[in-house]
Order: sequence, then C-alpha cells, then structure tokens
Amino acid sequence: MKIIAIDSSGLVASAAIVEDDILIGEYNVQYKKTHSQTLLPMLDELKKMVELDLATVDAIALAAGPGSFTGLRIGSATAKGLGFAMQIPLVEIPTLDGLACNLYGTDKLVCPIMDARRNQVYTGIYEFTKTKEIPFTYQLQALVPQCAVSIEEIAQKCNAYGREVIFLGDGVPVFEEKLSTLLKVPYGFAPAHMNRQRAAAFGALAFQYIREGKYVAAKDHVPEYLRVSQAEREKGANASNQGTDSL
Repeated sequence: MKIIAIDSSGLVASAAIVEDDILIGEYNVQYKKTHSQTLLPMLDELKKMVELDLATVDAIALAAGPGSFTGLRIGSATAKGLGFAMQIPLVEIPTLDGLACNLYGTDKLVCPIMDARRNQVYTGIYEFTKTKEIPFTYQLQALVPQCAVSIEEIAQKCNAYGREVIFLGDGVPVFEEKLSTLLKVPYGFAPAHMNRQRAAAFGALAFQYIREGKYVAAKDHVPEYLRVSQAEREKGANASNQGTDSL
C-alpha cells in the first residue's frame, strides 16, 4: 500500500510518500513561508524525484488538526483536491497524534505541545504499547486525547502519571521555562530532527488507521480546529456588543 502524507498544521510544511514500511521520500521546510507557496511545489518535486505513478497511490494522509487555521485549510484543500482527482480516500490524523508518533517506541510518556496562543497549548499525553497482532511493533495510545488547555493543566496531568515525559513541538521554546517550575516528574525534550511535525510520521500512522477502517471520502473531510478562530471570536464579541448597545 502506498500513501501520500502532508502536514501544514504549523510552521513546518511537510510532504512524504510511504509504501508499507518504507519511506520513499520526504520533504520538510521549517521556515516562515505561506504553505500555499510550498506544499504543492514540494509534492510535485517529490513526485518527480521518485518517479511516482499517481495511479499506484492508495490514500492521502493529512494532519487534520488542530493547528494554524490558515495552514489547516490549505492542507485540507490540497488533500481534498488530490482525493477527488485520484478518487482515493483521506486518512485524517489528529495533529498531536502524528507529532507524538515522531518518538515511536519510546517507553517514556510523550507530550506534544503546540503554541495555541491566548495562554493555551494544543496538547495530549501518549504512550506506545507493544502490539500482539503484529510482532515487534508498537501502537500509539492516547492517555489524554488532544485538547486545548493551559500549560499548567497539562503539566498537572503529566505529574499525576508519575512517569518520565518527553516534550516536543513548537510550544517547547515558548513554555520550557514554565515547565521547569511546574513539573514534578523527570522530563526531557526531543532533539531537533524529531521536535516538529513530519509528514512521514503521519504516513506511518495512517497504516494503523486504515487497518482500523478509519478513513473518509474526500468530500467528507473537515479540519478539526478544537476551538473557534480569532475572526469568529471577534465576530461573536461584536455581535454581543451590538446586542448590549441596543438594550
């Protein structure tokens, strides 16, 4: 089975082609460029470099959210367009699950944190367990499914498990100092080559999702934002103020 995977949920723009347990190619850019400028050219370059026959692709995996509202919409539109054109399903991977998968097989707890602004993080707590069905492999388990909470709340949840934790994600440099005062358990941070979203991790996780029947038609995909956008918040606030003014 061959999967194209894309991620545009944060600062990183990433695309990969994964076939069974082989990463055929991956393209990552961790630089401040609009994903609409980078994602399709990256996919096109990958296709040319590995001489990909699009007719052999079975599914499109994508970071389904949360993350940057604009980035998610770009990724969603790209995946839906490919899915429609190629008549193949989409595999929606929660962003924090895909990020946690970077640390596949660790015996530590994994806590990805993305800076969600407004004193919140997109986060979750994960562990890897050995599978019985497929020997020598691990399965990602969400102990705390992805959510939008304060850094204090997720630190408290980590402390409650009483186990060593590895943190990763773009929220680490923002909250590293705060974590040092909040955590009561041993902890560490993922190295540079593992601490941001990678499309290859989403592609690898997609095989588990497909085995479990977790995929959708392109027309049915909707990003998972976890909370309303700033524009929607401001619209709601303006509507509330207008209602108050009319009283």
